[in-house]
Amino acid sequence: MPHAKLPRKSAHIDMTAMCDVAFLLLTFFMLATKFKPEEPVVVKTPSSISEIPLPDKDIMLLTVDTKGRIFFAIDNKKMRKSLIDAINYDKNLNLTEAEKFSFSIGASIGIPLNQLKSYLGSTPEQQKAMDANAPGIPVDTSVLSPNNELASWIKNGRETNPQLRICIKADGDASYPSVHKIIKTLEGWHLFKFNLITNLKGIPPGTAAYAESQAPKK
Repeated sequence: MPHAKLPRKSAHIDMTAMCDVAFLLLTFFMLATKFKPEEPVVVKTPSSISEIPLPDKDIMLLTVDTKGRIFFAIDNKKMRKSLIDAINYDKNLNLTEAEKFSFSIGASIGIPLNQLKSYLGSTPEQQKAMDANAPGIPVDTSVLSPNNELASWIKNGRETNPQLRICIKADGDASYPSVHKIIKTLEGWHLFKFNLITNLKGIPPGTAAYAESQAPKK
């Protein structure tokens, strides 16, 4: 018995819905993306062969530039609001809610506490100009020294978020005493674990580290 042949028709896929979804996703990412605030200083870190990755969140960043100026920052916006509340109460700075908000959306801070209110009350353009001439956060080797304002930032930062991982990002031309004061301050609060940020370089052939890297994995 002969079979009836059905007419062949070319397949057609309507791509309109897919294009709509693609544009909706693109619009969402454009509107929801949060750009990282510009750092007030640029440092050139020294090179090392360490391959230990940095944590990607809950970071307390202590930056040291070529002049030895120290800048403080944490990466979590919500924690930054809690931190400035704690600093404001601890040091009786009388900051307004607008000034606290300015801190929460900003980047690093590198000025003494007695200049913080005027800094946070300035426009972003004025803050950028002040950053260029900022003296850096005062620091000393003792956490009990009244001149060691960095100790207050570190203490309140850790109390705000005990999970903060401490990273020191020092310029390769920064003086050792500046970094040494940071380390002594951390030791004063019994913080002995921190990361030094460096640029990765190749392992020199002929060294023990090179031989270890070439050894077969067990």
